Amino acid sequence: EFGKLDIMVCNAGILKAGETIEFSTADWRRVIEVNLVGYFICAREAAKVMVQRKSGVIIQINSKSGKKGSFKNSAYAASKFGGIGLTQSAALELAEFGVRVNAICPGVIATPMVERITGGIRDRIATLAAGAPIGRLGQPEEIANAVLWLCSDESSFVTGHALVADGGWTAQ
Repeated sequence: EFGKLDIMVCNAGILKAGETIEFSTADWRRVIEVNLVGYFICAREAAKVMVQRKSGVIIQINSKSGKKGSFKNSAYAASKFGGIGLTQSAALELAEFGVRVNAICPGVIATPMVERITGGIRDRIATLAAGAPIGRLGQPEEIANAVLWLCSDESSFVTGHALVADGGWTAQ
């Protein structure tokens, strides 16, 4: 619509929890398909356009689970670890074409997904918030600000990075 593609933010994912020994192959494949293959397809198609223009930014909204294992979430963690590997590999391949590729790894953010997971029950939300050293859930605007920075010229020397924005969760 605007005649060019400058930025691609890949922000789709699903969470299916369960113990590894009881997790079905079908559920595993679904999580990998959406979270990792979906990111790959979006990044690949954006890169094709950006390479021709010799500029662009691709950002994957990843997860703290891409940096540290996640209890009863092996498929999700595997998909997110894979996403960081894809981010770093694509960054190496696309740097010479002026295309930067990065990921953002949020912790628990106050979103409709957290509402669904907790059922909106205040004690469950408080338990999630207490898991972060900062003592609260992140806000969507805080992740949006990280996206804006990675898309800006202020971060022009940053590529292949997985920026953690999780209130200190993975530092524990």
